Amino acid sequence: MPHYAYDRLTALDNSFLILEKPNAYMHVASTQVFEAGPLRRPDGGIDADAIKALVGASLPQIPRYRQKLAWVPIEGRAVWVDDDRFNLDYHVRHTSLPRPGGEAELKRLSARVCAQHLDRERPLWEIWIVEGLEKDRFALISKVHHCMVDGISGVDLMRVLMSLSPEQSAPEAPRFMPRPPPSGLELLRHELLRRTRLPLAAVRDLRGFASEARDTRRELSVRLRAVAETLGATLRSASHTPLNRPIGPHRRVDWMPMEIAEVKTVRKALGGSLNDVVLTTVTGAVRRFLERRGVSTRDLDFRVMAPVSVRSADESGALGNRVSAWVVPLPIDEPDPRLQLERIAERTAELKDSRSAVGAEVLTQVAEWTPSNLLALGARNATRLLPFNLVVTNVPGPQVPMFMAGARMTEVYPHVPLMDNLGLGIALLSYAGRIFWGFNADYDVVPDLDEFVAGTRESFAALLELARRAAGRGKPRAPLES
Repeated sequence: MPHYAYDRLTALDNSFLILEKPNAYMHVASTQVFEAGPLRRPDGGIDADAIKALVGASLPQIPRYRQKLAWVPIEGRAVWVDDDRFNLDYHVRHTSLPRPGGEAELKRLSARVCAQHLDRERPLWEIWIVEGLEKDRFALISKVHHCMVDGISGVDLMRVLMSLSPEQSAPEAPRFMPRPPPSGLELLRHELLRRTRLPLAAVRDLRGFASEARDTRRELSVRLRAVAETLGATLRSASHTPLNRPIGPHRRVDWMPMEIAEVKTVRKALGGSLNDVVLTTVTGAVRRFLERRGVSTRDLDFRVMAPVSVRSADESGALGNRVSAWVVPLPIDEPDPRLQLERIAERTAELKDSRSAVGAEVLTQVAEWTPSNLLALGARNATRLLPFNLVVTNVPGPQVPMFMAGARMTEVYPHVPLMDNLGLGIALLSYAGRIFWGFNADYDVVPDLDEFVAGTRESFAALLELARRAAGRGKPRAPLES
């Protein structure tokens, strides 16, 4: 038995390390707003020690939070090893807004915190406790590197750190005993052995595809078509727009809430899925934004990359990335919101039928057989010729109130990182009957981010008005399955 322990990053997890650049961090984040409640101190501050104790007590359930990166010599692939210098005080930080801190001040602080890279010599996460927020509230700004979590596992993580009940205590956590890491020579030897087994692994994966299918020929045909469609979409670059310019190191953050009941009203009256309604809302916002910039939308091929979870039920709670993607063209040439929704719903239905997300998953598995240096070269080329203009990720969250050390969370705004030539990213998370939109933009590429957010509100308001008129006429359309 080896006297050391480590975990190898998957190719998908590793890709988020490769994509990271000085001006493009690759951590996902969120800003969560809480009622002070029992965490209010007599002096008006927040009991940060209680939050820190709760986080510390949760760490045995999330072992990756006490692991750091190590690297295979020569080959350069990353692995996880236990951090023998782990210090909770480094990761849980405490700060304050000038009282009384408003929403604008919290957005600016969130942008500054999120723009700072995580230290690769330590476990790749931070939680900032922010007091001084008006209306007797405080906030948490959490950052986790994308190589550790995707959207769904991020929500699972939130469930670990929080409770469904205000009565939440921090049990005494067992002492952390880090396992010794392997030497560089041992890592290299294991990697060479793994390479010799890759041909057999490739055959085993192909056999797995066949054995999972009831109709082998049909299943393999579907997978091949999905791969071909995915490759076709990713080999064509999207149109250049003012959102697609080289990015700098600074960010603007904005957000807005939306009632799920209103989104369902649109879905019921006009058709489509909840995500189709979201993409239609984004379509109207992008159209308004480009028209204000004097850009003709008539002949633009504007596409969004929409992550799709391929996480199975038995993978719930596991860290790491189990995500694929759709590339969806937005009909920004169409001024009618109803027709926008119809075209988007038609396209997403085609993507479901073609199992495009499966194609991306197959390509991800192929990446497991690819040397790290070739993956790095591919990633550099991919950011030069992006096949999409915008990332829109929509993650379902808990629909009941959550508590942190007895304090109720009232809002949670997600944050998606940017890549070069991608000046804006949009993330949505549903929680307790509302959808919370988080907008992350390059500071100079989108200096008018507040106007984009206003355009998003206007776009959805137009859809909601159409839906209410349709419902008033008593002629609702049958919705597609969400």
